[in-house]
Amino acid sequence: MASRRDFLNPFRKFSEKTKESSPLLVRPPYGLSESLFQSECIMCESKACVASCDEKIILIGGDGTAMLNFTKSGCTFCEECAKACEDSGMSALNLEYKMYAQNINAEFRISTQGCVAHHGVICFSCKEPCLDDAILFNGMFNPVIDKDKCTGCGFCMGRCPTQAISYLPIEIIQKEESSL
Repeated sequence: MASRRDFLNPFRKFSEKTKESSPLLVRPPYGLSESLFQSECIMCESKACVASCDEKIILIGGDGTAMLNFTKSGCTFCEECAKACEDSGMSALNLEYKMYAQNINAEFRISTQGCVAHHGVICFSCKEPCLDDAILFNGMFNPVIDKDKCTGCGFCMGRCPTQAISYLPIEIIQKEESSL
């Protein structure tokens, strides 16, 4: 006899198919919207933003758009990628969108299972590179990320010896024009 869960499986599969097939990517700062990345990056032949990044964290994804990879370093918000994009005649990244550069579109998390500090080992590897003091420790152990302070720069991720820090891309939300 089939269970109620088995009865609902065909509906679950249908709802999964109707969801957006393109996953969100972590984008360089100074971007106004995801649609600009999708329309402008694909048309850009020079991919100058990649070469302009001293930290070497900007990559071109399989869809031809700029994305960030924090495995070795993080973003310094140096503005060079936006300047390179503007110089190439593109507008996916633009210094006029400075208010969007305050935070990268990612929410960082620390895994309590993977973090050695959560298991009683003194480790401040993630806290040391954090210029925003967004990583707080409860005593000498139990680090947590203060989401209000975190800019999503990603330096903590590459420094973690156990890869206990991960991120979840979030949608780029346009702010009101009056606050630009």
